[in-house]
This record gives sequence, C-alpha cells and structure tokens, in this order.
Amino acid sequence: MVAVIHSGASLREAVNYNEHKVTRGVAKCIDAGYYTRDADDLNFHQKLSRLQDLIDLNTRIKVNTLHISLNFAAEDRLDTVTLKEVAGVYLEKIGFENQPYLLYEHLDAGHQHVHIVTTNIRPDGSNIKLHNIGKIRSEVARKEIENDYGLVRAEDHKRSVFKLSPVPASIVEYGRAQTKQAISNVLQTVLKEYHFTSVSELNAVLAQYRVLADTGGQGSRIQQRQGLVFRVLGPNGEKLGVPIKASDFYFKPTLGRLQARFEAGAIQRKKHSVRLRNTIDMTLARRSTPSLSAFSTALRQQGVTLVKRASDSGVLYGLTYVDHRTKTVFNGSDLGKPYSAKAVQAAIDSIASQAQIHHTPPLQIRERVSLETDSEPGGRPLGMPEADQDTTRLLSELLQSQRGDPTVPYPVRQPKKKTRRKSL
Repeated sequence: MVAVIHSGASLREAVNYNEHKVTRGVAKCIDAGYYTRDADDLNFHQKLSRLQDLIDLNTRIKVNTLHISLNFAAEDRLDTVTLKEVAGVYLEKIGFENQPYLLYEHLDAGHQHVHIVTTNIRPDGSNIKLHNIGKIRSEVARKEIENDYGLVRAEDHKRSVFKLSPVPASIVEYGRAQTKQAISNVLQTVLKEYHFTSVSELNAVLAQYRVLADTGGQGSRIQQRQGLVFRVLGPNGEKLGVPIKASDFYFKPTLGRLQARFEAGAIQRKKHSVRLRNTIDMTLARRSTPSLSAFSTALRQQGVTLVKRASDSGVLYGLTYVDHRTKTVFNGSDLGKPYSAKAVQAAIDSIASQAQIHHTPPLQIRERVSLETDSEPGGRPLGMPEADQDTTRLLSELLQSQRGDPTVPYPVRQPKKKTRRKSL
C-alpha cells in the first residue's frame, strides 16, 4: 500500500475533485465518517458543510484540508467493507481519530485506490499538527496496516505498480476536465518526489510526461502577472489544448509556492551532486560515445536523462541532467564547467576524432597493401612518378639527424657507433 498526503487551504477544491469524478461515473462515495447521515443520503452541500463548519472554528489556520490517497497493489482486491475499515484505521493511526471525513473509491486507474478528504481542525477549534505527518506517522501506519491486513508491501513492489505514465496527446480531445486530471496526476508525483531549483529544471522532468510549466512569453500577460499555466505537449514538443492555470489545481502549484520548493531543492540535491558527476565522468572516460545521442543513451542506461536545450536555429546552449536514482535535477553549469554543454560537446568531439583515426576504412587498407606489393623494377610502387634529384636530396636532409640541432633529442643526435665484427 502506498499513502500519498496533500495538505492545502481549499476544502471545496478537494471535495469538488472527487464529486466531479462521481458525476462522470469513475468514482463513488463509499463512506462519510462521523457524519449524521450515510454517504448515499448526502448531497454536495451537506458533504462540504460538515467539514467547513470545523474549519470556520479556527480561521487563523490556513492549511486546513487534507486530501489523502491510499493505493493498493493489483494483487490486493479489497471489498467495500475492508476499504472502509482500512481508511478508518489509517486515519486513527495518523492522529485523526474522531475527525469527520469523506471516503471515495476511484475506478479510473490500473490499481485499486481510495481518496480521503478531511480537516485538521478539531471540534474544539484546535488543530492537529501536520509537520512530518507523511514521513513519520503515515509511514508507520502504512506498514502496520500492510502487516495486519496482509497487503502487498510497497517496498516489495518498489512502487512499480504505481509507475507514472506520460500524458497521451489524445487527452486534449476529451475536454478540459480530463486534461486537468491527467496533468494533476503528473504534477502531484513529480512535485512530491523530485528536487529542482527552477521552472526550467522542473520542465526537464515534466517533459518526460509530456507536460509543460509555462511562465509565458516575453511581455505576455502571464509573465507580467508572474503567473503559471500547465500544458500538454505533443510528440514533438508542440503545445496542445487549452492551458490550465496553476491556481485551478486544488494543491495550488503556483509560482509563489514553487519558489519555496526551489529553495528547498537547492539544499536537498547537494549531497547527490558527486554521484552524478562520477557517472558523467565514467561515461565519457569509456570513450564509447562519439555523439551526443550516444552519450544520452549511455546515461539513460544508468538512470540519468539528458535534456538538451537548443536555440530555434538548433544551436546547443545548455544541458540538464535528471537523475532518477536520486530524484534530483541539475543544469550542467551547476555541476561545474566540465559538465556544461560546451565542455561535454568538446569531449564528445574528441572521442569522435580519435575513433576516426583508429578505425581506417577497409577499402583504404586494401589500396595501401596493393601499392606496397605491386612495384616496378627498383622497388618503386606502380603508378608513382620517379623522384628528381632535388626531391631526393631534400628527403635525405630531412631524414638525417643533425648533431648540432637542439630540437633533436640527445640520444638521436649521437653518432652511430660502429660495431666491430668479431673475428673467428
């Protein structure tokens, strides 16, 4: 089981997200914990107001909503009763005992999963502390539930059952809601797992899932207002469909909020820079990558994606490395001068040049052998003109070592010793 927790300030967004799926027939509300009515008897307003009434008791707390998803492996097929029980036990173990909540089962993924919407404001107006709730309380709760209910452990599957897939370009044909949901799935995973320090570094990761974080062109309204929109990308990187504003997502991945992630990412990724440098160094040291494409392939086989940044005319001006092993993103220049686009391209050009020198085409070799074996009387190769006296004298002078010439190595300058023949 994998638990994903998102905290935010918009209860309505979280409830809307799930209710919209119910309307589309890809989710159902299976429980309303600590409500006065069963889930089937509640309308949207009643579901929302029960939680909103608690939030209104403490308006000083801005982060007042929790949206949690519990994801199960394909082998784990839980009935509705067990899903309700697991959700209730999980909330109790993370400190949300007796807190009202809404439980939705989603039916639009390859694995069974549920979403929980609740609030951290208690009936007395106090708030439940959320600091490190995911790393500490949730992890302990998850492992205990896996053991108690015999569920597949997340570690055993290495979370591969929850692997993220690129957004298909065809999603834009199904409308804004489906596009928004597809982008949301990618964003939530990438923002949770990867460490980056800029929008361009974030895009280096998002591009692999055909998503773009767009700050607008020079002088555009989006740029002037420091806004941010997200788009679906086509197979060739073209922008498709209608952009979705960052503020439209319930977890609000706005530029202002991302700025805090950039600062944290700069600290988190430091400890992983040496490993990435070593990987790049060893890849180039093997001298088996005579092109940027071959270099990119070699890195990808080691868990590193190379993202090339080029001008409209195709001139390469930057490289970004996405290390999936450590979930970190680095621009080449941030790793050091030897890892910049210019330095790496120079190293690759050197490898390509040496490869040409050491691998002479077979046809040229055959021609050389032919010239050496087929010769005219006197030892001159066939087809070669006879040398004149000036040419012969010049070659003789060039091939003789000069005793007084300091540029000739000392051992070569010494006169050749005469060897005395031994008398029999």
